[in-house]
Amino acid sequence: MTTTRRDALGLGLASAAGLALPAGAACPPAVPQWKGGAEGQRIADFGNGRFLNPVLAGDHPDPNLFKDGEDYYATFSSFDYYPGVPIWHSRDLVNWTPLTAALKTNIGAVWALDIAKVDGKYFIYIPALDHADAERPLKIWVITADRMSGPWSEPVDMKIDTYIDPGHAIGEDGRRYLFLNGGHRVRISDDGLSAAGPVEHVYDGWPIPEDWIIEGFALEGPKILRKDGWFYYFSGQGGTAGPPTSHMVVVARSRSINGPWENCPHNPIVHTASVDEPWWSRGHATAIEGPGGRWWLAYHGYENGFRTLGRQMLLDPIEWTPDGWPKALGGDLSRPLPKPGGATAGAGPGHALSGFSPIMFGTKLQFFMPQGRYLDRARLEGDALVVAGQGSGPADASPLLFVAGDRSYEVSIEVSIDGAAEAGLLLFYNDKLFCGLGLGGGRLHAYRIGQAERWPPGASTERGGSTCASSTARMS
Repeated sequence: MTTTRRDALGLGLASAAGLALPAGAACPPAVPQWKGGAEGQRIADFGNGRFLNPVLAGDHPDPNLFKDGEDYYATFSSFDYYPGVPIWHSRDLVNWTPLTAALKTNIGAVWALDIAKVDGKYFIYIPALDHADAERPLKIWVITADRMSGPWSEPVDMKIDTYIDPGHAIGEDGRRYLFLNGGHRVRISDDGLSAAGPVEHVYDGWPIPEDWIIEGFALEGPKILRKDGWFYYFSGQGGTAGPPTSHMVVVARSRSINGPWENCPHNPIVHTASVDEPWWSRGHATAIEGPGGRWWLAYHGYENGFRTLGRQMLLDPIEWTPDGWPKALGGDLSRPLPKPGGATAGAGPGHALSGFSPIMFGTKLQFFMPQGRYLDRARLEGDALVVAGQGSGPADASPLLFVAGDRSYEVSIEVSIDGAAEAGLLLFYNDKLFCGLGLGGGRLHAYRIGQAERWPPGASTERGGSTCASSTARMS
């Protein structure tokens, strides 16, 4: 597959004054068992009624899924990338397309959240680490909308501090609750916008055997499901970023929202047992009824050998045992599985990364730790993206980034630079850990481990007195 200079997309667009980028990206499939989609990207759906995980490749951590009639929506932790709280849509749980980004206002690093619908109104409960608030750094916020596509409200501070991973539930008493990390719970107001009682401890988790190799106990990601007269309490345990065998999915149940909670005798119902498995640290699950009435778990995991792609979204079929417990059926997810409902239709080309459009912010591109009116920094001029510069280099430039989901890919950019700007390509984790190439001041600049390479000096990019260049980066 060839990529033209006019089909380019910047992988991290950092500048110190301004830049213009007409662009695209190509992701040729490196492994043949996945079907090739847009630009050669791997997609899960084979188009014959079967699929192969991941259903959403690339970094989509802490997936929270919500069923609304025949529509399914997913959102993920978006951390310091804005617009935040990306929302994706599906009709079959396998093929997903980006819908919108619900959070424009920077409230800090967004962690695992939850979608709810009450009396026709949609809610997203958002924990965030506020870097600017030393007294109340960790808060839970809520945004609301009349449609999942938005517009979404400005975030409302619920005045619930020091907890994360809210999971919304309505009890048999009709009252609304948020279940929190560490086995805690708080009752919230009838309008869903504030706390209506103290935080209380309600669940101790599942006792992990002492000889298991894990990161820590880390009871988190509570999701409450009401089904057949039971409340099911799904949680993640073991830690999400430690050894490959750390994370797991556990479940408990109770006849009442108030407990007591009985642990499943088959816990953990999902767990990476060996470093030889294709997916590591599997956990943080949502149980959801799919098309045709069959049930599924959606959770995240790291791809063995490709951990830098982040936590990818996986789909695992479950059955309900005669005594009413969920049992995962997908094994280690190394094999193709029947699609939900067995439908053969719905195989799409995937989500193209090339090209620019007015709706690309949040659905494709995000700024890292943006400041103020950050969306005003970027505008379209024909097929080019013009970005106003910020800072002195990649670390403080609030670069513009996208999520890559393939094992190997090729990215090409064409840039024209005004003034003292610098522009380029980055593989970017945060402001302290990135690598890449930049163009500016008439020279090529290299970055490694979050720092500029000082020797040898970069080659000149001057062409007849103008500073203009085209680069191609190959990464695997």
